Amino acid sequence: MAGALSAARGAESPAGGGGGVGAVAAPLRIAAKKGQLRSAPRAKKLEKLGVYSACKADENCKCNGWKNPNPPTTPPRIDLQQTVVSLTEPCRSCSHSLASHVSHLENVSEEEVNRLLGIVLDVEYLFTCVHKEEDADTKQVYFYLFKLLRKCILQMGKPMVDGTLDSPPFEKPSIEQGVNNFVLYKFSHLPTKERQTIIELAKMFLNRINYWHLETPSQRKLRSPTEDAAPYKVNYTRWLCYCNVPQFCDSLQRYETSQVFGRTLLGSVFTIMRRQLLEKARQEKDKLPQEKRTLILTHFPKFLSMLEEEVYSPNSPIWDEDYMSSSSRNNESLVLYYTSVILLKLILLSTGDKRKLIEPMTVEDSKRPRVVGDIPLELINEVMSTITDPAAMLGPETSFLSAISARDEAARLEERRGVIEFHVVGNSLNQKPNKKIMIWLIGLQNVFSHQLPRMPKEYITRLVFDSKHKTLALIKDGRVIGGICFRMFPSQGFTEIVFCAVTSNEQVKGYGTHLMNHLKEYHIKHNILNFLTYADEYAIGYFKKQGFSKDIKVPKARYVGYIKDYEGATLMGCELNPKIPYTEFSVIIKKQKEIIKKMIERKQAQIRKVYPGLSCFKEGLRQIPIESIPGIRIKEPKDPEQLYNTLKNILQQVKSHQSAWPFIEPVKKNDAPGYYEVIRFPMDLKTMSERVKNRYYVTKKLFMADLQRIFTNCREYNPPESEYFKCANIMEKFFYTKIKEAGLLDK
Repeated sequence: MAGALSAARGAESPAGGGGGVGAVAAPLRIAAKKGQLRSAPRAKKLEKLGVYSACKADENCKCNGWKNPNPPTTPPRIDLQQTVVSLTEPCRSCSHSLASHVSHLENVSEEEVNRLLGIVLDVEYLFTCVHKEEDADTKQVYFYLFKLLRKCILQMGKPMVDGTLDSPPFEKPSIEQGVNNFVLYKFSHLPTKERQTIIELAKMFLNRINYWHLETPSQRKLRSPTEDAAPYKVNYTRWLCYCNVPQFCDSLQRYETSQVFGRTLLGSVFTIMRRQLLEKARQEKDKLPQEKRTLILTHFPKFLSMLEEEVYSPNSPIWDEDYMSSSSRNNESLVLYYTSVILLKLILLSTGDKRKLIEPMTVEDSKRPRVVGDIPLELINEVMSTITDPAAMLGPETSFLSAISARDEAARLEERRGVIEFHVVGNSLNQKPNKKIMIWLIGLQNVFSHQLPRMPKEYITRLVFDSKHKTLALIKDGRVIGGICFRMFPSQGFTEIVFCAVTSNEQVKGYGTHLMNHLKEYHIKHNILNFLTYADEYAIGYFKKQGFSKDIKVPKARYVGYIKDYEGATLMGCELNPKIPYTEFSVIIKKQKEIIKKMIERKQAQIRKVYPGLSCFKEGLRQIPIESIPGIRIKEPKDPEQLYNTLKNILQQVKSHQSAWPFIEPVKKNDAPGYYEVIRFPMDLKTMSERVKNRYYVTKKLFMADLQRIFTNCREYNPPESEYFKCANIMEKFFYTKIKEAGLLDK
């Protein structure tokens, strides 16, 4: 798919030219150089940093960097075998020693030295870009970033882009949120299979946006001479500083284009991007896999045409910050996502294993090479296909799950049928009053006054109509039957819930739970993940059922003086998990339970399997290895201390190998763009060291599976000709040699 849509994104470097493969290879090459330099002797590192460090021999010396008195005739490549220059070597410019230039680094930690070395290589790379770039606007940005990083080396500071560009995000809602709203707005009515196809198309589009190379302002002016170029130039500069250059220079923090830009940037690039994507797809249609051909050549053009209407329509609802859709989410994909976690946890608990849960696989991962211990996704799909009657999904209930399922099921069904609606409303002092909203606000004031008799009516009225407060209103047959009044404090990272009530004749129908679930999803969209409220003795039970507790996660200093204190009430808090789809959570749990139940039944059927008797003794054999008897498994030796010492020794030898440098630390997103979209089960030697220390590896198979996963991930992401791929092969052979020597490999 990536190959089919690798349209003009720019190139091997930010400077342009080349194609898609180079754009991935360049940051990997830079990362490799950084890895080599960071593993060099400290004297070599100081020599490198000395070139960018001002002389400190005396106050009158103006030399801003040590210069080798015997420079090579041609610029040398980074070679760790080069002769290390002595700290007493004089500078060609000021005659002071190298030590005078790096004296400020004498007591600096190795970690900080390595960070500065990373900036040095980024400076050198940007220097090359400045000289190669022909476009004046782009060259100016490269030169600004070059000076910024150069200054950071001199001052040992962290790079911060000038505040005149503002800080991300630059527009709300973001492109990503707008596209997600578009999928909900246009396709929520489709059956699961078709809806999943749309979601795949949306992911594909967002991925292309994140790696799309914008045309320069001068190119755009030639194409659209009558357009005001200033707004585009500002966004282009932001994109270079925050999204594009950080792909190659990881000293700068990188942001995804789709997450920090909004409708304005998308509108400026969509037309040309759509044309180039479709043209590229048509040119490469013969190279596409059969299963992707229909998706890209038939469905993708239609998807882009429908999205184009919403991008340029002035009244499109998908760009509303408060957009809420009553359409249900993609249940099947969410069930798959969370079920693999539940299944993994169940298996681990049943075996007494205390391992930390890892991220589950998606549908695309099912075609990738698996490591020992993965749960086959095909098996989960097969089990799900046997669940045809939702009403028959019973499973062993717990008080928690049964309460949740019974509480909001009816409300969710009514919402899908259009019987009830949810709207976030509030009074505005700047806009002309909307009649419908004012009627709803009056209805909310009446509900709160009737259901909260101990609250003064004047107080309720003041807060409901206060412009700083908002209310999530529950509407049934055009009238208000419930709501939650709240005030958001984005700078403090929390929201205060002020009133929460449902009219008495509509209670015990699950409306309260579904109302709170909608409020949670609304706040996740606005990146506020903490609720605080003062609950009286009648409300504590309700809030506990909604995930609130007296254990407040928000630091006291962040909410004292911001929220209203109520005498005789209890302060409660709730921390939101942005990965949980709260309005569909009970449906997912219900399906997960049924899947787990059927998986257990299958496992029990295997355990109860009766094997035929042994006939080999009738043929004259006197004895056979016990492990050859069908149905018998040999347990691991029960000497945890011996296993711990053996694994610790093997891992230390692996880490000390000269080809282990790519695997020492977790892969950084900036070093390998898209890595965590391809690799869903990352592993590295640092993580393994922590697991050994915590005695996570209770069997040799767990240890071998993690180490094998490192090499499998490397070969899956990198091309065979890359240095990383070769290192993985070398380390794999070395690893198996060591476990054979330790007697851990079965013969």
